Amino acid sequence: MLSHPPLSILAIYGNDSVELNPFFEYLQSMAHVKLALEKATPADLSPYDVVISADTSEGDEKTEDLEQFAAAGGGWLKLVHRSTRPLPEIFGAQPGQIGPDAELRVLFDDPNHPLAQRLPDAVYLEGVYHPLKPAADDSELILYADWHYGHSPVLVARKAAEGKVACTTLQAYRHPVLQQILYRLLRYLAGTWDSRKMLGIGILGYAPSVGKIHGLGAENTSGLELRAACDLSPESLDRAQQDFAHIKTYAATDAFGADAGIDLVIIATPPNTHAELAVQMMAAGKHVVCEKPLALTRRETDAMVDMADKQGVHLSCHQNRRWDVDYLAIQQALREGLIGELFYMETFVGGFHHPCGYWHSHDAVSGGLTYDWGGHYLDWIVSLIPERIHTVSCTRHKRVWHDVTNADQERIQIRFAGGQEAEFMHSDIAALRKPKWYLLGTKGAISGQWQDVVEYEPDPVTYFEQHHIPATEMPPDLTLYRRHTSGQIVTQKLAVPERQHYGFHRNIADHLLSGEPITAPLAHSVRVVAILEAAARSAARGGTPEVLDG
Repeated sequence: MLSHPPLSILAIYGNDSVELNPFFEYLQSMAHVKLALEKATPADLSPYDVVISADTSEGDEKTEDLEQFAAAGGGWLKLVHRSTRPLPEIFGAQPGQIGPDAELRVLFDDPNHPLAQRLPDAVYLEGVYHPLKPAADDSELILYADWHYGHSPVLVARKAAEGKVACTTLQAYRHPVLQQILYRLLRYLAGTWDSRKMLGIGILGYAPSVGKIHGLGAENTSGLELRAACDLSPESLDRAQQDFAHIKTYAATDAFGADAGIDLVIIATPPNTHAELAVQMMAAGKHVVCEKPLALTRRETDAMVDMADKQGVHLSCHQNRRWDVDYLAIQQALREGLIGELFYMETFVGGFHHPCGYWHSHDAVSGGLTYDWGGHYLDWIVSLIPERIHTVSCTRHKRVWHDVTNADQERIQIRFAGGQEAEFMHSDIAALRKPKWYLLGTKGAISGQWQDVVEYEPDPVTYFEQHHIPATEMPPDLTLYRRHTSGQIVTQKLAVPERQHYGFHRNIADHLLSGEPITAPLAHSVRVVAILEAAARSAARGGTPEVLDG
């Protein structure tokens, strides 16, 4: 798989620095980051690229040694935590007076700062208001907090001879955006941050909707550039150039794979071609993202992973539904412990509609009914229940739609090693839909009811036009249920984040360009294929449980 440039970090902190643990865990989630935790500054700092010291450190910080380390080309980040003790002059800033606990609106002083790429314009962070006071002419203000109609510095950097140093008073170490900023800052201090890199994107298989989504995703993501499209259909290539006039087009995969301007290939062909094309593109030295499902069998995913390892390139699946707001809301509710320990969940998609006439409805190409939406829903399941899978069973019905080869309904049941249970059902013969989400925990439950939305537009001839927004694209109505101490069940609407576009493309750019964690790990997409393949075996045997080793 892809290897990022190593970053060696020393963190000096005390026993009272538990609030730093979420940030340390974030750093340790990246294989190329080596994090050493010490209570005092070691005599030899040469193994490290950058040092983090917390103001809560109980041990000897050895300021003089750290200053020499920075002056010789190292990086030093000082985390100021509710302290007004003077900082060493090397930082070019001093802590001001400590204010009240507050939600701070934090922004980059320069919106085009190299560290700001693909990040929100503003982020809201919990913590104490604690401004920094720049004390040197060459201090670089990176982040400020809006406060009383003024800009209060909260992250300041400064060059120190051959190295760089920085200090910050921000403390929301659990917040994912602050984690990203601090990781980028560490690379910036170590001299390994390069914001000028660009990834050339090539789309292999230009379907009108999916191809355009990826093209727009590249156009709207700093660091990505759409450069080419490849398809067997001349009509599809014409459409690609209509959508994106500047790109090259190819009818042959050999020529497409030989294009040196393409760094990342997004494969958007039917699923039965994913493995062969992915292996071909990775053999040509390209990073690869496949549409879901990653492939149809474990044999295929094994071959894909082996080639990625051999070539040292990236491989992942387009799990864009990880950014659906209902999934994000449920994920956050579980992290906050709102329903306790999740032990049972059901997910459903479908209705009573004639299947489409495209390849999606034919199992030899698609893999079967549950390989389509199941590529997303099962990914949700393995993300929300990160346990080893014990058994998979599946039942299917073929009763109504005889013109297509997919089943009319399939139900996959998963039992995890820890006893948790999950179910996914896709039905094209469900006149009454089940909830999209049904989760049970040891302290509560969550349900997600489908929302059918119809828009009406005035028309002078026909009076009005009617437009249906697919229920699968509308966030469901999420309700949280909790047992009160009185014994009553109390309900409330679940908080749902704002919808963000092109989150997948930002994340793939963050990962490939700067080594930040991939949101949907390859191992999860491989596990989804293993579940689907085991489910197909189970259904063929009448629903018998299939043992799965992970």
